[in-house]
Order: sequence, then structure tokens, then C-alpha cells
Amino acid sequence: MNPRHVLLALAAVVVWGVNFVVIEVGLEGFPPLFFSALRFFFAAVPAIFLLGPPRVAWRYVIAVGLALGVAKFGLLFIAMDHGVPAGLASLVLQCQVVFTLLFAIVVLRERPRPAQLAGIAIACCGLALILVDHQLAAPVGALGLVILAGASWGVANVATRLGKPQDTLRFMVWVSAVAVLPLLALSLLTEGPGNDLEALRTIDLTGVGALAYLSFASTLFGFGIWGYLLRQYDATTVAPFSLLVPVVGMAAAWLLRGERVGLQQAIAALLIIGGMACTVVRRRTRDKADAVERVLAESAA
Repeated sequence: MNPRHVLLALAAVVVWGVNFVVIEVGLEGFPPLFFSALRFFFAAVPAIFLLGPPRVAWRYVIAVGLALGVAKFGLLFIAMDHGVPAGLASLVLQCQVVFTLLFAIVVLRERPRPAQLAGIAIACCGLALILVDHQLAAPVGALGLVILAGASWGVANVATRLGKPQDTLRFMVWVSAVAVLPLLALSLLTEGPGNDLEALRTIDLTGVGALAYLSFASTLFGFGIWGYLLRQYDATTVAPFSLLVPVVGMAAAWLLRGERVGLQQAIAALLIIGGMACTVVRRRTRDKADAVERVLAESAA
């Protein structure tokens, strides 16, 4: 992965890490499914009239919309509303790396390099350290919902790779639009229209800011970059970057929400960064070696 694309991936990581704190703040004033529906409404509906059709087969737009918008974020918002704190949610959700790897092997027939597998294993050790440290911080059932959300994200990653959208912004706008009506219907059925209307009636600047961040920074900017990178590289190359999200998420939760970050989390963060170095630095070294070999071959010819 070239340096510009590495920086893009890291930008998405920072946006998504802070995103968990913003979700936690927004859930103080909104029912979870209704909050998610509003997030995608403002990200998508105004923009579809400006951007036009998605230019991707509708089956991929619908698949990613349901897997990413409805399943992943619906489950995540419900889990956080039921007591999973922002830092822990940012950690557990990264099980999507494992699911993405498995789905990519089965569906896309991708063959991960040994360095990628080693890097993911090292980073997962860091994730395990944090998980053990936080194991009593949230209800087990709610944590299970976050794991299901991670599996849904893995499905969305592979579907995006299959769709290969040429215009990732346009693609994410339509993916967001697909999620609005199912989320709204689920909210009306399970949370009730009265609670949804009350949330709108009592909305304040904090709620507006949370919606704006989730709609534009996290959804359009973050997933626009993610989709672009998945079009350029194997899913098994892009997905490990998300292992840095819990590092940013825990740091943001500590700074902004007062969540504890101890020595064990710091050690775990170092393991995660070390694992990421294995997946990125070695790939760049291999790319340079391949380039040298091509130049030598051309010179010999």
C-alpha cells in the first residue's frame, strides 16, 4: 500500500475511533435504531438527488446497505444503548477483521500472506488483553450483539470488494439510503413512534452535532475512503487497519468520557500497532523488491 493510501486509511481510523464517543453521546437523546435511521437519512437523502444513480449493480448496493447500515450499526447502537461503553465497543467490533478474512478466503478465494496472518495474530493478542481487562464492563448479551455487528461488517467488506464501485462516495450515499427505511420501520415497531417523536421534539445542539458527525464524517468520509481502498487492494490488506480503531476509540473515551485506560491497555495498544506494522511495512518492502525486479528484467531485455 502506497504512503498516500496508508494516510487515507489512518484518517478513516481516527474518524471511526472518535465515532464511538459521538454515538455514546447521541444515544443519550435518541432511541438507538431511530438514531441510526436519522444518521443515514441525513447522509444519503439530500445527496442522492445531486449524485444520481450508484453505477453499481443494485444487488451490491442493497447487500451492503442491509449488512452495514441495518445490521452492523443497528446492532452496535442497541448494544451501546444497553451498556457497552465506547472504548469497549470500539475494541470488540474489530472482530470484523477475522470475519472479513474468513469471508474473503471462502467467497473471494483470496490467499492472505504469512506476514498478514502474523500481524493479525499479534494484534489480536492485544485485543484479547483489552477484552480480558474489560470483561465485566458490559452485559454478555450486549457484547454478543457487538460481535454480530462485526460479522455484519465483514459481510459488507466482501460485498463492497465484489461490487468494486468506481465512485465510492456515490456508492456510500446509496448504501446509506437503503438503510433508512428498514431502520425506521424497526424503530417504529420496537421503540415506538412516541419515543421517536419525543427525541425530535427535545433535540438540542449536542444531538444535532452528533448527527452531523455520524452522517458526514463517519459515514460519507470514513466509508467513502474505506470503499475506495477496498477497490484498490485485497480485503485482507485493508481490513487490518481497523485494528487501530480501538486504540483511537479508547483514547477518545478516556479524554472525553473519563473511561479508564490502564497499563494493560497501553501494552495491548503497542501489540496492535506492532501487528499493523507487520501487515503494512512488509508489504511495502515486497512492493519495492518487485519494482526492482521489474526494472532489472526490463534492463536485461
